[in-house]
Amino acid sequence: MRVITGKARGRKLREPKGMDIRPTTDMVKEAVFNILQFELEGARVLDLFAGTGQLGIEALSRGAAEAVFVDASSAAVRLVRENLSACGFEGRVIQGDALSAMRGLGKFDVIFLDPPYDSGLLEKALEIAENVDLLAAGGIIVCESRRETALPAPPEGCFTELERRYGKVKITIIRRKQDG
Repeated sequence: MRVITGKARGRKLREPKGMDIRPTTDMVKEAVFNILQFELEGARVLDLFAGTGQLGIEALSRGAAEAVFVDASSAAVRLVRENLSACGFEGRVIQGDALSAMRGLGKFDVIFLDPPYDSGLLEKALEIAENVDLLAAGGIIVCESRRETALPAPPEGCFTELERRYGKVKITIIRRKQDG
């Protein structure tokens, strides 16, 4: 696992031992960031269910202004901090329930939602994102799920911009409409 491009290009990121954390593969990550290439400069990013922090770190490497990382696991939070340090980046790292942490974080331009598959957390996170007005106007939510997972309708004021499948993984991009 590595940072693909930007300021920290080529830096290796520490990976978890065991299977409690399922990092996004480099192929899927590269595809996602090709889609996001013009969205990141100066963006405020939320990496919910952060795991290793690789999605938020890639965003920082590509010019995001700020990243917030949330994970319930102390091992994951430790990995995120180590990976941020190894890349020379800073970010706000929160250990706690991701769904509870969504309240009071402010608005984000890009939100990464990559919870454990089949946990129901993706659907709950989308609902909370709508209820707490977490996504900035024109902002996007990147959802990673199993290929066959059907997501609920996008939050009010949002639309599904695209869905792509990469092997067993589905990436869904949801965009909030510009206000007015």
